[in-house]
Amino acid sequence: MSANKKVQCQLCPTECILAEYQVGDCRVRINKGGELYSLVYGKPCAVHIDPIEKKPFSHILPATTAFSIATVGCTLSCKFCQNWQISQAKPENERFYNLPPERVVAEALRSGCRSIAYTYTEPTVFYEYMYDTSVLALEKGLLNTYITCGYISQKPLKELAKVLHGANVDLKGFTEDYYKRICGGKLKPVLDSLVTLKEYGVWVEVTNLIVPTLNDNTKEITEMCKWLVKNLGPDTPIHFSRFHPDYKLKNLPKTPLNTLTRARDIAQDAGLRYVYVGNIGHEGNNTYCYSCSELLIERQGYYVMQNHVVGGKCKFCGVNIAGVWDGV
Repeated sequence: MSANKKVQCQLCPTECILAEYQVGDCRVRINKGGELYSLVYGKPCAVHIDPIEKKPFSHILPATTAFSIATVGCTLSCKFCQNWQISQAKPENERFYNLPPERVVAEALRSGCRSIAYTYTEPTVFYEYMYDTSVLALEKGLLNTYITCGYISQKPLKELAKVLHGANVDLKGFTEDYYKRICGGKLKPVLDSLVTLKEYGVWVEVTNLIVPTLNDNTKEITEMCKWLVKNLGPDTPIHFSRFHPDYKLKNLPKTPLNTLTRARDIAQDAGLRYVYVGNIGHEGNNTYCYSCSELLIERQGYYVMQNHVVGGKCKFCGVNIAGVWDGV
């Protein structure tokens, strides 16, 4: 902190330098007297009970519900954002609930949820709120899941990882150019986040939204999948999601089904064992045993129709199926 009370935020790689009463690019952190304050602590704008499959997680407590919360704000500015109304909003322009951490945990337990999901926008922007809630949730036997773009600095991520059980990281593309032009950020910090989460023992699933003409080429998808196998391992699930025109990319079409199928084939050829297709009806909604190829978990939308993972193993051949199949 300098004499003029400027302060540099170190929460995400943007590292905003803020003058007195200036708000960061995330729109929710403000410099007051040389100290950073959150404008959204305990003030979620979205509170829902969701199937955990909606996050999406395919290898964490199937057919259970997650108490899901979000505040306004985001560390990126993706042109295709599906939740832009709240991710790009200012706190003063949105209604919110008064829901401190202890109430989040109490409501999650009362609702019969097995986990809390920090989701919808970018949970990194409400880091302190998420962390404090996670500590209380852990004490009560609830799982903590982080649905994130992964755009967070290493020091806060390593602290957060100690109280997390699962993370779904939205790996938006696999070139620096894509991140700069389309997302307003950088790729490398996201890759670093993936490696750190894995190293800290957090269960990691990856989502890749395939946007026609922008990140749907075979070379990029192949390189991404090979990187995941090498750095996170073949048991890392990847979800290829269908793009729907929204926000600043309404000029592009929906992702063709054959593009999603091709991406799934590429990922399997690269050595990833659990490859999913989302936002559309597809056999890639299901979980199959990588060893005997039997159908293990059948899904229709976000709902589980049958589950043959027993004690973390394939019911048919007995091989271990990676995931979080039990509670805390």
